[in-house]
Amino acid sequence: MKLLLVVACALVDADRRVLLAERPAGKQLAGLWEFPGGKLEAGERPEACLIRELHEELGITTWESCLAPLTFASHAYEDFHLLMPLYVCRKYDGIPRGQEGQRLKWVRPKDMRDYPMPPADLPLIAPLIDLL
Repeated sequence: MKLLLVVACALVDADRRVLLAERPAGKQLAGLWEFPGGKLEAGERPEACLIRELHEELGITTWESCLAPLTFASHAYEDFHLLMPLYVCRKYDGIPRGQEGQRLKWVRPKDMRDYPMPPADLPLIAPLIDLL
């Protein structure tokens, strides 16, 4: 089974809410809410990937020193096994806007279970509730 490494970010605002992005139509798992992030490119470090993805997806800039690893998810899908570290980011420049047509929503961690999410994202909620 293929191992896929994807990095995700819990972007936190001043009110201790976390940004969720809705997967757009036409993509796998469309309509589900997820943490921003994405697949690593060949030779890319997870932190560099996350900085790149946050800029591409949300139009914001952050730095490695602002990314704090919190936890990770390990989930077996039918065709691959997903390993997804989750970083917390509280400091960034810009206002997050869906650069790829995706809807965004600031959500309190305790309310995240009200949003349909991919199975791999669900175990990441409890550590965020504990943190925030």
